[in-house]
Amino acid sequence: MRTRELPGRGERVADWFDGRLGIHTLGRKYLRKVFPDHWSFLLGEICLYSFVVLILTGVYLTLFFHPSMNEVTYQGSYVPLNGIRMSEAYASTLDISFDVRGGLLMRQVHHWAALVFIAGMLTHMMRHFFTGSFRKPREVNWVFGWSLLLLALFEGLFGYSLPDDLLSGTGMRFVNGALLSVPVVGTYLSMFLFGGEYPGHDIVARFYSLHILVIPGIMAALVVAHLILVVYHKHTQFAGPGRTERNVVGTPFMPVYLAKAGGFFFLVFGALALMAAVASINPVWSYGPYRADQVSTGAQPDWYLGFAEGLVRIMPGWEITLWGHTLVLGVLIPIVVFPLLLVLIGMYPFVEARVTGDKGEHHLLDRPRNRPVRTGIGAAWISLYLVLLAGGGNDIVATRLHLSINTVTWAIRIAVLVVPAAVFVVTRRICLGLQLQDRERVLHGRETGVIKRLPHGEYVEVHEPLSQAQLHTLTAHQRPGELVRHEPRGNPR
Repeated sequence: MRTRELPGRGERVADWFDGRLGIHTLGRKYLRKVFPDHWSFLLGEICLYSFVVLILTGVYLTLFFHPSMNEVTYQGSYVPLNGIRMSEAYASTLDISFDVRGGLLMRQVHHWAALVFIAGMLTHMMRHFFTGSFRKPREVNWVFGWSLLLLALFEGLFGYSLPDDLLSGTGMRFVNGALLSVPVVGTYLSMFLFGGEYPGHDIVARFYSLHILVIPGIMAALVVAHLILVVYHKHTQFAGPGRTERNVVGTPFMPVYLAKAGGFFFLVFGALALMAAVASINPVWSYGPYRADQVSTGAQPDWYLGFAEGLVRIMPGWEITLWGHTLVLGVLIPIVVFPLLLVLIGMYPFVEARVTGDKGEHHLLDRPRNRPVRTGIGAAWISLYLVLLAGGGNDIVATRLHLSINTVTWAIRIAVLVVPAAVFVVTRRICLGLQLQDRERVLHGRETGVIKRLPHGEYVEVHEPLSQAQLHTLTAHQRPGELVRHEPRGNPR
């Protein structure tokens, strides 16, 4: 009679956790989850991995940074600043850069990761926008992603301001001016934020708490919620053979996707480390410590906030006085337009659903050319952002191109009104033209470049019929009505 073998230690540990957490049931369900195989889905992973690198490098930097504005006399390895009075925050930043082993590399990895994180999120959201993956049932997940982007903008501003150098201090002067332009309560807001008359003594400590604790905690929670909804709603996919609104075609999470994702993480981390090692960023020792009576020449914020500064720089210096209060419209209007532009992005899924009357669920992605109005709106927004980004550096543009700064400013003012409208019209026409091109390919096949002479002497080009897979991809958005759920009249096809 054979005796039953006793389970090994690993099996007993697994059984213990499964009996209390149900990990076997969850693993059996989700470890075989299918992920579509398309390069654009890697954009979200770049964001996630950059965020992980930010957390890891940020923890390291907190061990050596002193978030204090108390003045000290610097006596460190950077000789040009020896004997200079500066804040403890700036002195500790210099110590991290020159006296802490690996400190400068960590600072630069952290800063580059922040830039890549925000760039990845913006590109990731634009991919979702142009392909329509924000539609039902994913509107809430779009709002989560939009909230992450909004928080990242302010998280970058707070982190950029912590070293208390002359460049970041100039940015804080900009923030103070924006607060003072708020009617009635502007002075109180400035006094509260800075802990007294500008520049105060509390701003670095307050930004430090927000930068390392409050905002990262909220962002981490949003990331988890975002990923949970991705798993719950299943992945979207581009139309193709075998792909429907009810299935996902791709590779399983375990082991294929997990191995690819792990390798991609190290690629992202390696790329960030390489950039940090060969490309200097934010050399605070070149700017010097912040002083309220000085402003750095050619001061520019990081690229993701350049359009906000562009709004202020191109705005005429209008002022009006009402009931004894002076309204600085040259600053007030831009700081109202800035959040308004961001809110419009966050609310777009609900606006489009309301305008088109589309109430159905969507799991197949659109080709941007098949949604010319939406694609035109996205391209117009990008063009407006780029124009305002140039406006944020109008002094640099004028200097480099040897032009009058007034000429550059007026050109950007006109471009803000003209370029987005022109880009919308041109993009929409291009999309319609590409639709006609697809129609010709479906009807007549692919051009082969082979010229054939007919019996009566006419020369024609031979066309090769498209494969069934190509035909399906090009016509998936025109499926027969009886094969899909009925959609309300007015829904764009």
